[in-house]
Amino acid sequence: MTKTISEIKEISSQALMTGAPSTAVLKPSEEKGIRFHFNGKTVTASVDNVVSTEHCTVIGDKDVQIMLIEHFMAACAICGIDAIDVELSHFELPILDGGSKKWIELMGGAHKSDAAYTISEPVSYLNGKTHLVVLPADELRITYGVNFNHPELNHRWVSFDGTNIDKIAEARTFGYLKELEMLQAAGYARGVSIENTVGLTEDGYTTELLSSFEPAKHKILDLIGDFYLTGFNPLNLKAEIIVKEAGHAVHVKTAKILKDKIR
Repeated sequence: MTKTISEIKEISSQALMTGAPSTAVLKPSEEKGIRFHFNGKTVTASVDNVVSTEHCTVIGDKDVQIMLIEHFMAACAICGIDAIDVELSHFELPILDGGSKKWIELMGGAHKSDAAYTISEPVSYLNGKTHLVVLPADELRITYGVNFNHPELNHRWVSFDGTNIDKIAEARTFGYLKELEMLQAAGYARGVSIENTVGLTEDGYTTELLSSFEPAKHKILDLIGDFYLTGFNPLNLKAEIIVKEAGHAVHVKTAKILKDKIR
């Protein structure tokens, strides 16, 4: 049985990467799947359709590409949505608040599904300092380690255990303030604002954090969104997930392996 939204919803903001205005119209669907529509083309949210993970998760093909889907995908997971159509005015989704909170509010709030998935065997990706391991367990727990050049985020570990989903959902995207000018010159991060992004300074932040170690918690949000590209809601997975110094590329590489191990 699929779950969709109750009615058509519309929301707009700047796009994070391009800085262009972006509007998303969310439409209920009876057909399972999360689909994005832009410029007469349709792209289905699937790990097999990922074409880039350089600065965000991008899905598409040679005709159309949809950028920065991870926060929306995480919101769908949190709301239990598995059937929805999204019509876009721009190829990049609106950044909104920099996390998933506004998407979740638009969709009607968090919803815990009764569905439960297990994995047939452990799944792992190891590459130098980067680790991502998914182990069978009685319930879901995600532990994520970051090691940024920042006094509060150096060798920092944060966890999701099912009780703090609101803190994960509201966690905003982030980046080093000293790199912003360079990124914008290269055509990225042109929609960054103090409302949607936490800037990391030498010894602090450009804005007050919504919760402790917010940037590290955002990494868990990204992981949830990227793992939902398997077609299975990761919040319904009975597993212990341990991640160290990873990003979208590693999330997606692991998700490609994981999707064939879920049952």
